[in-house]
Amino acid sequence: MSTDIPGIDPLLALRAPQDPACDVFLTGTVFLDIVFTGLDSAPVRGTESWARGMGSSPGGVANMATALARLGLHTSLAAAFGDDHYGEYCWDALEQGEGIDLSMSHTVPGWHSPVTVSMAYEGERTMVSHGHEAPAPAMATVPGPTFPHCPPRARAAVASLVPGRSEPWVASAARHGARIFADVGWDETGRWDLDGLPDLAHCEAFLPNAEEAMRYTRTDCPRAAAHALADRVPLAVVTLGAEGAYAADGRTGATAEVPAIAVAALDPTGAGDVFVAGFVTGTLANWPLSDRLAFAGLTAALSVQEFGGSLSAPGWAEIAAWWQQVRTCADQDPAALERYAFLQELLPAAARPWPLRRAVPTIGFRQ
Repeated sequence: MSTDIPGIDPLLALRAPQDPACDVFLTGTVFLDIVFTGLDSAPVRGTESWARGMGSSPGGVANMATALARLGLHTSLAAAFGDDHYGEYCWDALEQGEGIDLSMSHTVPGWHSPVTVSMAYEGERTMVSHGHEAPAPAMATVPGPTFPHCPPRARAAVASLVPGRSEPWVASAARHGARIFADVGWDETGRWDLDGLPDLAHCEAFLPNAEEAMRYTRTDCPRAAAHALADRVPLAVVTLGAEGAYAADGRTGATAEVPAIAVAALDPTGAGDVFVAGFVTGTLANWPLSDRLAFAGLTAALSVQEFGGSLSAPGWAEIAAWWQQVRTCADQDPAALERYAFLQELLPAAARPWPLRRAVPTIGFRQ
């Protein structure tokens, strides 16, 4: 769990009594993630491999929900939880540990929690997952309006688009004023057709990676892909891996590009979710496009230096510690520091030194 700085609310100056209580709504599948790190190489068939590190945490959509909550956004998650020990642990970790609103979630009797075992080595990861689709909730088991057709009022919602499928809740959320941010997975059909993403019409921002963006737009340059996507959505953000990210605003014509922060990556699990969470935070706070992009890249860079998905999501304590440390390092590029100068007005002095160690094996301990 992240040790955060009390009182950091990036939307404090914008909040009004008539605003929705929820800043960001999202839905999806919660996994129990068991992550092994410190492997020198990939496991070899017929042998036993020992890992030097291990962590357990809620994963899947919980990665995004945790990243949003740790950045101070009031986050509501609708998900199914098993009535096994894993489900109980994930529910408590998200609700009690991270302060995430689970009033739209429900427990499914007799359904076991999906599980992912992830092995991190050489800067990459290999995952094995098991689970079954959760049955739809009965109306009587869900408080308030039945999800997914009636999500709560929110400033924003995060959706994961699936080719050929439309989620009714996305249109409903947009009609009620939510700004929709969406990513997308690999198109297993091979069609790569933007018209096959019907919910894209409701999105304010679309955040694919470079390969996805180029395939969907039939371009050979991720920056050209971003401009092509900006003809379909108000804001296109293309992540460029080690090169950073590029954004194009279709409404104003503005563009921004921010290089990636060079870090020693331990585990990339959840880095994409953290990037989206950082970008959503900056957008809701009305920051300039380049600051939003820089902040998203920074939060993602901080996350890959720890293992696990939701375990590694940084909060304001980690961001403040990084900012304090990086300004005292010798031979820093002044122009690079200037890119993050906007943090100075947001952050108090860090109470803890860098680096912060926060990811520990969490399941099984009793308070």
